[in-house]
Amino acid sequence: MSRRMLLARLFPPIRWWHRVDRDSLPRDLLAGLVGALVVLPQGIAFATLAGLPAQYGLYAAMVPTAVAALFGSSLHTVSGPTNAVSIMTFAALAPLAAPGSPEYVGLAFTLAFLMGVFMLLLGVLRLGTLVNFISQPVIVGFMAGAGLLIVASQMTALFGLPGAPGGGFLGALGHLVISLPDANPWALGVAAVTLAAGLASRRWRPRWPYIVVAMVAGTAGALAIEGLAAVAGRSAGLRYLDAIPRGLPPLSWPIHDLASLSELSGLAVALSIVALTQSVSIARAVALRSGQRIDGNQEFIGQGLSNIAAGFFSGFPTSASVNRSGPNFEAGAATPLAAVFSAVILVAIVALFAPAVRWLPAPAIAAVLLLASLSLIDLSRIRQTLAASRSEGGVLLITTAATLVLRLDVAVLIGVAVSLVFYLNRTSRPIMRGQVPDVRDPARAFVPIDAERPECPQLKMLTIEGSIYFGAVDHVATHLDILREISPDQKHLLLLARNMNFVDVAGASLLGQEAIRRRAAGGRLYIHGLRHNAQELMGRGGALAQVGEDNLFRTKDQAIATIYEQLDREICARCTARIFYECQADAQAARDRKG
Repeated sequence: MSRRMLLARLFPPIRWWHRVDRDSLPRDLLAGLVGALVVLPQGIAFATLAGLPAQYGLYAAMVPTAVAALFGSSLHTVSGPTNAVSIMTFAALAPLAAPGSPEYVGLAFTLAFLMGVFMLLLGVLRLGTLVNFISQPVIVGFMAGAGLLIVASQMTALFGLPGAPGGGFLGALGHLVISLPDANPWALGVAAVTLAAGLASRRWRPRWPYIVVAMVAGTAGALAIEGLAAVAGRSAGLRYLDAIPRGLPPLSWPIHDLASLSELSGLAVALSIVALTQSVSIARAVALRSGQRIDGNQEFIGQGLSNIAAGFFSGFPTSASVNRSGPNFEAGAATPLAAVFSAVILVAIVALFAPAVRWLPAPAIAAVLLLASLSLIDLSRIRQTLAASRSEGGVLLITTAATLVLRLDVAVLIGVAVSLVFYLNRTSRPIMRGQVPDVRDPARAFVPIDAERPECPQLKMLTIEGSIYFGAVDHVATHLDILREISPDQKHLLLLARNMNFVDVAGASLLGQEAIRRRAAGGRLYIHGLRHNAQELMGRGGALAQVGEDNLFRTKDQAIATIYEQLDREICARCTARIFYECQADAQAARDRKG
């Protein structure tokens, strides 16, 4: 690695600083202003969703956002609090401490720090491919479950009811049903106005920040309702957010005791993988529009440092935000300075207008979060998955159900485990077909056996499509045993291995044992098109010596010509199949001798 490449890896702005000029700075500044205005209601809403006081959502959009922009690889991706990561934070921490309590806030710092360390390690060690082990159905199911958790967690605020005492998804629904008689119709009215404004904005003004539109409409609706109630001499009974402190985010210390580190480590790993998958997906989606090339491992490093910064600057877990990255690109952002500017402008807004937060009604926040949850439940992809594959649809549904009723790290592990079980089940049955040369084809291409294409009575030709590994050995061995039993005269076996992906130690041992059995019966095992890595493994383990290197062939013509010399000529003389050129040549020679 050259010195410049090393410096660019340690400090990525070296890669894009040449883009900063008089034209780019105004564009980045405008995009930063748009980003700050968008994240102001988002940060407050997502902090509420995470079970934290409102100011922590804004803190998570300050230093962490700037760090992710400076140390990631994307020019346009903006990170910070998101709906998915916020609900994951709440679901992870609510069983451990009372939401909003000092202990809960401290655990949020610790969770962000641990996630950051894990993300950073993945990026530094260039292990980004690990996230590929989480299949799409697991991610879609997990996100759908997260969306349903948001819905359940916000229904009480939507109806103006006190918060649920706990119990997760089912507990929240039960609390809602029991408390419905005490619902506040005024709160429901504010929520309805907020939802209507947000949905209308998404439908007819998709380029507008719908969350800002919804919050403005909801706040205006709440003020109107309060005015009407005052005229009637009554109280609307609406709940509002508490005021937030002005100024910079205070420093925090995320490492409190070994017990909390141990308790949160498993959750941090599971949440990190999901957050990284989401972040890289968003970065790649934006890069498709901008034409930029994304370095996945550098994105991991940026997200890792961002979450570590969140742990030290009073934030909670963050990831790339689709609701901010898209508007950032559309606003004309040219470099990551746009995200840095948005963080700086947000600090200024909080310093000047922090007291105004107390005018934000809780039902409007709940309605905004319901709108945000819609983006997590991808109905189109869910329908496609369920229609395309029963097994992958099952993985999706199992992951969704596990997300609703179990700890999130356990839900992810269950989804991954079930998807791997289905994958191993599919790959444990490689396709094995008998093949013969097509006598009607001048090139004698090998084709599957049928009634019009007879086999050689002494040689079985078998293609294997898949892999011979420990999970498939039993299936392959059973098939070979059946072939020897039903066709004992076909003492020679030619395996057509071009479509055999790989062989492990167990598979190599099986091939060696099959060669021994064939030799004991007076025949041979031959292999055509064996891949180089499989041949090397068989050589190291001794299976190649059992098969014999002379019985490995690169071309079919070479294989058939060599095998033909080993066949019983008396049987050949009586054979009527004549499927090989060699058969026909010998038959013609015999006729010529008789003539």
